[in-house]
Amino acid sequence: MLLMKQLHTYLFFISILFTGMIYSQEEPNISSRDTLPPSEKYGIRFGVDIARFIRTAANDDYSGFEINADYRIYKNYYIAGEIGNESLLRNETNINVEGSGSYIRLGVDYNTYKNWYGMQNSIYAGLRYGFSTFDQTLNNYNIFTGTNFFDTEDNPENFRNEVRESNGLTAGWVEFILGLKVEVLKNLYLGANVSLRRIVNEQDPDGFENLFIPGFGRTNDFSEFNVGYTYTINYLIPFYKKKR
Repeated sequence: MLLMKQLHTYLFFISILFTGMIYSQEEPNISSRDTLPPSEKYGIRFGVDIARFIRTAANDDYSGFEINADYRIYKNYYIAGEIGNESLLRNETNINVEGSGSYIRLGVDYNTYKNWYGMQNSIYAGLRYGFSTFDQTLNNYNIFTGTNFFDTEDNPENFRNEVRESNGLTAGWVEFILGLKVEVLKNLYLGANVSLRRIVNEQDPDGFENLFIPGFGRTNDFSEFNVGYTYTINYLIPFYKKKR
């Protein structure tokens, strides 16, 4: 249910951006096209994930931020990456555990969108490799007896209120990204993307498994995959212009 809500939110945001992209692509003045050779800006584009700021403000169990950047190296190809820090407290029926740490994702993006003259919007696909260093703190837990017949109140001896800390854990994953970026003002972009992630390797804490990996998200016993999303605001610092 949570995944469906996230996807619905993402699709709504994408529709707004896509509508803005269409209206921003008005046919340019013919005289300017005749006098100026077609050229596009090359430079580095910095930004932040505004979704993480909103989630931090709305959810007391979560805090995080992410900085992203891309650099255009050739026509539709970009070197791209993200760096950030996250913390999530998972207070569930049988366990209370907090994961926190830093992460980095590096890879490439390919712009599939053919812009009209003077525009630099993008609909892109990308690949990333992500790496995270983090800590896991187990605050309390219930011992699973193999049956739900007895609850915690009937079996207080199954409840363990002890803190276990595991520091310096690492994890790596790969992810495939689909997204778009729309230039709403000169050199200022709004964007959104969704990513499918698959864990490659991870270190587990002593005595239990990771429930949250910064940069990757929530984990579970049923799948090595996870879905993530970001809403970004970026600013392009152009270094030079190059003819198409």
